[in-house]
Amino acid sequence: MNQYRPKPDLLLLILAASAPLSFSTWQALLNNFVVEQAQFTGEQIGILQSLREIPGFLAFTVVLLLLLCREQILAYFSLLLLAIGTFITGWFPNAIGLYTTTVLMSLGYHYYETVQTSLTLQWIDKKKTANFLGKMMAVGSFTSIIAFALIWLAFRRVEFDFSIAYMVGGCLTAIICIICWIAFPKFPERIRQNRKLILRRRYWLYYLLVFLSGARRQIFIVFAGFLMVEKFGFSVSSIAILFLINAGINIVLAPQIGRLIGAIGDRRALIFEYSGLVIIFSTYAFVNDAKLAASLYILDHFFFAMAIAIKTYFQKIADPADIAATASVSFTINHIAAVILPIAMGLIWLSSPSLVFLIGSGIAFASLLLSLRIPSNPCIGNEVIKRKVPKHYGAITNRSN
Repeated sequence: MNQYRPKPDLLLLILAASAPLSFSTWQALLNNFVVEQAQFTGEQIGILQSLREIPGFLAFTVVLLLLLCREQILAYFSLLLLAIGTFITGWFPNAIGLYTTTVLMSLGYHYYETVQTSLTLQWIDKKKTANFLGKMMAVGSFTSIIAFALIWLAFRRVEFDFSIAYMVGGCLTAIICIICWIAFPKFPERIRQNRKLILRRRYWLYYLLVFLSGARRQIFIVFAGFLMVEKFGFSVSSIAILFLINAGINIVLAPQIGRLIGAIGDRRALIFEYSGLVIIFSTYAFVNDAKLAASLYILDHFFFAMAIAIKTYFQKIADPADIAATASVSFTINHIAAVILPIAMGLIWLSSPSLVFLIGSGIAFASLLLSLRIPSNPCIGNEVIKRKVPKHYGAITNRSN
């Protein structure tokens, strides 16, 4: 009789389902919690979000932790940190308490995301990666729906306490993580990963795309939701409904987006994404209708799903032994702007919320220009479209010499 052996792709899918139970709970409640319980201003929410991104900036330390434990074990530890940080968030409805619990939660979340990306690019075949990343996004969205639906019911139908909601979300993630730790074997490394920090010149386009993606995404995460609450007065249940709609769309469309990226290629997918985001951010800047703002929020989330293409682009150009080290470094690059931007944008927000979104539009446009440098068939040795030197340039140079 053949004994069933769990596969690594199943583990990745289950872990992808567990993380949103904590993070989606934290995210869905945050804007209302900080406004209603902690009386935050735009400046304080900017500080909190900047602090939240510090662990992302420190993600390069993941490669150093791999000297102490395997990536799979580090993924479990990271999820438990995420769960604990979420669990205790509701106990501290003040600035210092929220700053502290946010950093703890974020440390777990960003370390897990770094390791998840690394393990996925190592364990999943290149031809199937885009499709599999879409499935992971759909699975995460499904559990996000569970979290958002419970939040909507709890705050719409019952006078639920913020602290209890945070505790439930943290507990669910911790339980699933512990079950996976016990039930799944330790999967062997297919290729021995470099245990040192790596920055390679031939990855420069990937690094820049990741950097701008982090900057642009911060403006959306921090200020799009805050706009809904501060300007349009959205309640907890209304915000939960928006998250619920986004998650529902992801369940249906994320696998399709993954297949689409596999079919049309990373270059075309990113050009389409950035073109759409330029329009969306520009519209955000001048929106005065709550329904239009909510529609933009949903469209915004859809276009971000196309960012799968950045990961698949890197997988195609990367040395297989570089994946873990580069994943950790890229998360740090992604969060360089994320640490500074929320505070700076929070200050700008006080005088001109529209300017914040126009800056986001400019960042999306810069990403669009860079995506034009991605080859149609990227691979090792063909990472970037090289600029052609005009034929007459050489002749001019020779005559001048």
